[in-house]
Parts: sequence; C-alpha cells; structure tokens
Amino acid sequence: MSDRYASFAHTGPGRALVKRLGLPDPPKLRRHRPGDPLTTAPVRLDAASGGRLVEPLAKLLTSAGVEISHSSTATTDPATTTTDPATAATGPAEGAGRGVPPQAALLYDATGITDSSGLRALFDFFHPLARALHPSGRVIVFGTPPESCGTPREATAQRALEGLTRSIGKEFGRGTTAQLVYVAPGAERAVESTLRFLLSGRSAYVSGQVVRIGPAEVPEVDWARPLDGRIALVTGAARGIGAKVAEVLAADGARVVALDVPAAGDALAEVANAVGGTAVQLDLTAPDAPLRLADHLADRYGRVDVLVHNAGITRDKTLGRMTPDWWDSVLEVNLTSQERINDVLLDRELIPRGGRLISVSSIAGIAGNRGQTNYATSKAGVIGLVQSMAPMLAERGITVNAVAPGFIETRLTARIPLALREAGRRMNSMAQGGLPVDVAQTIAWFASPGSAGVTGNVVRVCGQSLLGA
Repeated sequence: MSDRYASFAHTGPGRALVKRLGLPDPPKLRRHRPGDPLTTAPVRLDAASGGRLVEPLAKLLTSAGVEISHSSTATTDPATTTTDPATAATGPAEGAGRGVPPQAALLYDATGITDSSGLRALFDFFHPLARALHPSGRVIVFGTPPESCGTPREATAQRALEGLTRSIGKEFGRGTTAQLVYVAPGAERAVESTLRFLLSGRSAYVSGQVVRIGPAEVPEVDWARPLDGRIALVTGAARGIGAKVAEVLAADGARVVALDVPAAGDALAEVANAVGGTAVQLDLTAPDAPLRLADHLADRYGRVDVLVHNAGITRDKTLGRMTPDWWDSVLEVNLTSQERINDVLLDRELIPRGGRLISVSSIAGIAGNRGQTNYATSKAGVIGLVQSMAPMLAERGITVNAVAPGFIETRLTARIPLALREAGRRMNSMAQGGLPVDVAQTIAWFASPGSAGVTGNVVRVCGQSLLGA
C-alpha cells in the first residue's frame, strides 16, 4: 500500500506545508540498486588515540573503492585520501563546519577510549560534522564489547557509546542512520561484511542498532554474488516479506527453496519460478513436518546452508478475550515449529559448518503490544532462541541471528485502521514505514559467508522506532 502522506510531503506544496506546520517529514531513503557503489561521496574516518580498528577500516574502505576524505591513520593510501583545505591546518574539530564537502558517512573508532574522560573525543569529532552529511548519510561508531574490556572504567566508557549512537540517529535526520558496532579483540578481520552492509543502501531502514562481531574465520567473498552455490530455505515465502527474502537471496546467488502452506500453493509457485528456485508445500505445524522437510532437503540437495524462519501468523485479541486455540496456533507456528525444525536439521547434520540460521522476530517481542500477547510472546521467544543457541552453534561454525521488523508496508499492515497505521508509520526516526526489501537485505547480510563473526544478534528493522529499546 502506498504512503500517500509521504508522496505529498515530497512535492513542492507538501514540503512547504510540512515545514510551516512542523509535521513529520519523511525523507527519501537511499536504497540499494544493483551496481550501486557503497557510498556516493567520500567518508570521514577518525579514531581515539590508541584505536585498534582505524588501520583495518582504512584498508577495507580503500579496497572497496571508498574515498576517505580524512583519517587520523598514517596508513591510509594517499592516492585515495583527500584533505580539505579547511581542515589542513586546524584539524577536523575546527575546520569541518566551514567549507567541508558533504560526507557520505562518518566513521569513528572508539576502541581507544578507556575511561569516561575520553568520551570528549566523540564530541570533538561529531560536533563540527553534524551538518556535513549527505541525505541518507551513515554514522558508524566502532567499540569494544564492555564484557571484553580490561577495567570497569573502560567497560563504562564503551557502554556509553550506545547512548551516543541512538541519539545521533534521532538528531541528524534526513534519512541518516547511526549504528554502534562492538568488535571483540581478535575479530578485526571479520568486520568487512558488516561495514559494507551498514554503509550501503541495503541498511536504509536500520538505525540505532548495536551489532556485535566476534572472532571468526572469514572466507574469500564475491561481494557481487556472496551466496553463489548456497542452498537457502525460506519459510512463509509465498508473499510479503518472505517473497522478497527469496528474491534478494536469489539475486545474491543462492538457490532458493521456497516453503509455505498448501493453501498458498499458487502464490508460492509464482515466487519459486520468479527466482529460479523450487517450491515446497508443507504445514510446519504437522507432527511429521520436520522429518518430511529434512528428507526432502537431504534427498534433493544434501544440505541447507541458509535457513530463514520467516513463517508467522497473528491471531489478535486481548488476553482476557483470547481463545486457547488462538494462543496455541500462534506459538506453534511462530516459535515451536522453528525449534522442531532446527532440532531435526541439526541432529541430521544437514546444516554444515558455515551455515546460517536466521529468524524473523518483531519489535512486538521487544516492546510488547496490546492485543498481541500471543504474538509478542512468540516473538520474544524467537529472541531467546537466538541468544541461547548462539554459543552452542558457534562450536559448529554456524551462526544464528534474528531480525525484528517494525512497521513494514505489507498487505497485513494495509488492513490496520488508518489512525493506527499512520501512527505506526510516523513513530520512528524516518517518519515512514519500511519496505519488505529492508528486512530482506538485513537477512541477506546475516546470510553472507562474510558474516561469520556475526552471531547472537537481534537487529531491528524499524527506522529506529520510538517503541521498545
């Protein structure tokens, strides 16, 4: 369903009215298109003294063809670095507000901050650059996980970074996203996949998030088709988010197995044919569904490299009015079926080393929602599944993560009463609903071979919703 308010706000009269009345101003977001570069302008890179990531970040940016307009590291290739005359003598803190060309992104390595007094370096970097970003700019701060810090003071300072990035996401506007990426010691070589995702248009509707990266062996990746040769199973693939996930994974090179209930057979076949994949009609709540699915995957493919648990239903009613059947059906489809399928596929070793488990949760599982106690319980359970399974699966070289969508424009949200629908669209930093492709691109990042160090994460795709954490 189209967002008529946003379409009007982008017209000349609409812009004037929005500005005059102080109405929500939804920006045009930069989303990924095939062949797009990571950024459309140079990026600014700097670091606190002693930062351990600035050198590898500079090398990654340079190898990806991203121009660095300024960096505190002497290792940056001069051929790809430009120093603006305004900053040549005064440094970034004084010169950036006076004539600095617009930047595509602001990247800061905060791993060198070891106590609260060192947080002043963040102000000195961001204060003069707050207005230097292109529309749909990117802010990424890199830190050390507090639990990996050597002293309580260092852990305190590193935890403070979360307040900085969440606030920047709400302040900078114009489609800017802001993220905090905690990189564990020893994980410096596992950053590239996350850096590419967060810099690109693929992360247009992801903001205010905290991503954790741990040490991992990362293979060589063809960034144009990172999933070449991989088998990807997508449940609930007949329509909406699931159909778009199938499309995006196929575009990244995966051979997609699209699964949905028999009642959605026609739509499922259309999706499978469109992406050059195969369709499986199966009710995941059937007692023998996990075994039947495992047999199919074993016989036809021998394995499944990427498993996307997208199937889900709603049966909305306040708890006092809800029937037992509605409670049971939502928990069975949204949570228990995932556990049962995971158990069988893992027991039969059909998910190999390097495999990816990805679940679709919801911000309802984080914030709760009136009239959705069953749904919110199931989606919070999905988060628990990810967090509890991550350490166990890490020993097998398998990652497990979840996306938590907010208001996404689908046929289901189109049925919401107008007032609630408008509230859902506007109550986020982007002042608009997301698209199914925003969820799909986040799932594709988790699915990438380059994301070997990304596990146990729950990333909201909600435009930094005002609801929840």
